[in-house]
Amino acid sequence: MSHQSSLFDSYSIRRVRPPKNKIGTSAKHDSAISHVMGTATYVDDILKPQGTLHLAVGKSSHAHARVTSMDLSAVRAADGVIDVLSFKDLPAQTDIGAVFDGEPLMVDEITEYVGQTLFLVVATTHRAAKKAVLKAVVEYEPLAAILSIDEALEQEQFVRPSHFMQRGDTEAALANAPMRIAGHIHMLGQEHFYLEGQVSYVVPCDDGGLEVYTSSQHPSEVQQLVAEVTDLPFHAVNTVVRRMGGGFGGKETQAAAWACFCGIVAKRHNVPVSMRLDRQDDMVVTGKRHEFANRYEVGVDESGQILGVDMQLAGLCGYAPDLSDAIVDRAMFHCDNAYYYPAAHVAGHRCKTHTVSNTAYRGFGGPQGLMTAEYMMDHIAYTLGKDPLQVRLANLYQNGQSTHYGQPIEHFDLATIMETLAKDCDYVQRRQQIIKANEQAEAEGSDKRLGIALTPVKFGISFTVQTLNQAGALVHIYTDGSIHLNHGGTEMGQGLFVKIAQIVANEFDVDLDTVKVSATRTDKVPNTSPTAASSGTDINGKAAQNACLTIKARIVEFAAEYFEVAQEDIRFERNHVYIGDKEDFTFAEMVQLAYQHRVSLSSTGYYKTPKIFYDRSKAWGRPFFYFALGAACSEVEIDTLTGEYQVLRCDILHDAGQSINPAIDIGQIEGGFVQGMGWLTTEELTWDKNGTLASNSPANYKIPTSHDLPKQFKVKLYDRKNEEQTIYNSKAVGEPPFMLAASVWCAINNAVASLSNYKKNPDLTMPATPEAVLKAVMRMQGEEWEIDTNVNFDAIDSLTREEEDNCGIDDDKVKPQLVPHAEDIKPPEVEGQTVDEQPEAIEHPNVSTARGPAHSEPTHSE
Repeated sequence: MSHQSSLFDSYSIRRVRPPKNKIGTSAKHDSAISHVMGTATYVDDILKPQGTLHLAVGKSSHAHARVTSMDLSAVRAADGVIDVLSFKDLPAQTDIGAVFDGEPLMVDEITEYVGQTLFLVVATTHRAAKKAVLKAVVEYEPLAAILSIDEALEQEQFVRPSHFMQRGDTEAALANAPMRIAGHIHMLGQEHFYLEGQVSYVVPCDDGGLEVYTSSQHPSEVQQLVAEVTDLPFHAVNTVVRRMGGGFGGKETQAAAWACFCGIVAKRHNVPVSMRLDRQDDMVVTGKRHEFANRYEVGVDESGQILGVDMQLAGLCGYAPDLSDAIVDRAMFHCDNAYYYPAAHVAGHRCKTHTVSNTAYRGFGGPQGLMTAEYMMDHIAYTLGKDPLQVRLANLYQNGQSTHYGQPIEHFDLATIMETLAKDCDYVQRRQQIIKANEQAEAEGSDKRLGIALTPVKFGISFTVQTLNQAGALVHIYTDGSIHLNHGGTEMGQGLFVKIAQIVANEFDVDLDTVKVSATRTDKVPNTSPTAASSGTDINGKAAQNACLTIKARIVEFAAEYFEVAQEDIRFERNHVYIGDKEDFTFAEMVQLAYQHRVSLSSTGYYKTPKIFYDRSKAWGRPFFYFALGAACSEVEIDTLTGEYQVLRCDILHDAGQSINPAIDIGQIEGGFVQGMGWLTTEELTWDKNGTLASNSPANYKIPTSHDLPKQFKVKLYDRKNEEQTIYNSKAVGEPPFMLAASVWCAINNAVASLSNYKKNPDLTMPATPEAVLKAVMRMQGEEWEIDTNVNFDAIDSLTREEEDNCGIDDDKVKPQLVPHAEDIKPPEVEGQTVDEQPEAIEHPNVSTARGPAHSEPTHSE
């Protein structure tokens, strides 16, 4: 028998209207109400039984040193301490490298970054564990540390072999070019600053297995690593992720260590174990966006047309490979952004430093490559005295061309998008007004200058490791017509769950609120890829659709035979199933009838992305299924006396294909843009000369606030379906909007360039903090930034030597900021191999997910 819940509209009401919240409608986020009310459950909100143990880690205070002794007797004797573990206590696998070995769970003998785990404290409370950690007495033998890209390049220290991409004869193109322009750009990293920090909770099961609750974008990787460090088969570990309070790539590989610690202790003591990192610890011990130091030489003709480019990208990877191979690769893939390089040579170096291993971050290296291209476009424009937008438009790819790594350019509407945006936001008129306003400001002696920039984005969608471009899903239909969905993506606030639920509802033409998505679980959908690379909706949506089509085909086959009609005469419409002209059933009635006749109402679904391949040995292929496109125009005002600035206006036109949920997509565009703006303007990671992170808390690391938003902010979706066969011809919208923020940085650059009448490219670094803007202004005016030319290192040492005055100043901000750029360095070949072979899983490991309109939340008819 079947029951109709009072939570759903009756079928008599549903008969006279289309299904609610179909594809293309702006259905609210499935957890929107619980987010606002504070009732959404995160890992640390789970009620834990009495006797749950809590963990804290003892951290290294040296960037590179040999641990000569470690006295933990006072730690063991501290109040509330149950156990203390060091490297020798690890029961099985000790390395948790996501792709390559080199990331020990704890230090054995050599510590390679400040904050690396030396030992683990198990206590009755979080506070007791934290206090006990401070009682350790550790002695070190300091070793030489590499802390910068320059040092790594000079010493040829890399976490992975360098990679090179080549098209045409770059040397000849540069030699024959009427003009050669060389430049360099240094961009810092970025802290993920998710609202929910790293956290894990592990419960031992009565069969010897482990139930792992984690805030991770990659549940399958967590499952596998926990199993390896506890010496269990994968099937004995089940990972559960209901939601994350933000991820941005910081919970792709970096969530695993804390789950592994909890798993080891839970198995060792057979009790539940919880661990969460306080914000300050989280910022110190987890990886960030890669810092890059890039250089370029470009040959152009008199009109600014590019003839050839020689480019070096050098990423600061930290002490271990993590995902750096794929991240630097993606920077290389995107160092063209939207521009055609007839001849190109691109070198990508993965620099090893004695700092925390940097990791995935929204854009995954793409922004670092793209910003190099955009800075180069500004350099060309100002050198030739041209409008940067015209230089950009003149160098855009055309359909039929290919990238420097062989990807064909197809369905490329970027010129139309940029020209449409320029017209809509009155770019030409505003630019002329800004030029006149700046001339007037100079005549009147005003310190204010305006700047404007319109920049494009072309971002490749797919994991660059082919293996990861696959997904699974599981769909059940119950006899009351309600639908349960589980799939391989994780929900981190981006609205993935509601989009996949809309897809399932659309396949059966039923109301969205009849679809329930449950937490991502590795025991429902196995061996999944991480929710990353902007692929969440693309691959998991297709997998869910595949499952729905299987079930739907079974019902249609049954109904055709049962009612003696042709299969094509059976229609799923408006929460009903129509049997030709004979009769119709509610969706629930048809499901009940199918069940009574032993038709399976459950199915897995699977999808793998077509067309993609990349031959790493030849640096040639089609690594992306398609490109996401967009453009942004930003206007800023700077103060040349202080370097302060305001973003006055931003207009965005972004190509999301045939949007599944416009409200969710626009929210992602707005959020991605603001996060990108933070990276390029306010978020400054500061390290002292000993390799200690000084910007280690919200007090000294500035993410954008509502005050920093553009005073006028307008976002539109470009109305065009994706030509590739993605789910409902939509386009990914997770990472591409991040790079729209290039327009803000280029607008600041434009304002500074006005001081030279737009005839010289400013020396502006990233992020363009007020200090950086002031430096660029002073250099443009021919003044020296005095502390660059006369650095009193004795004074700096006296400030940073804690033993002398214990003033706590370890933030060496007075060091010069310019980074000289090395020549291309080809590292020695790895013994026995002639090419850098593609690893099995460079980019992102696995994942699982779930979402559903939470029926415990009130809903309202629209």
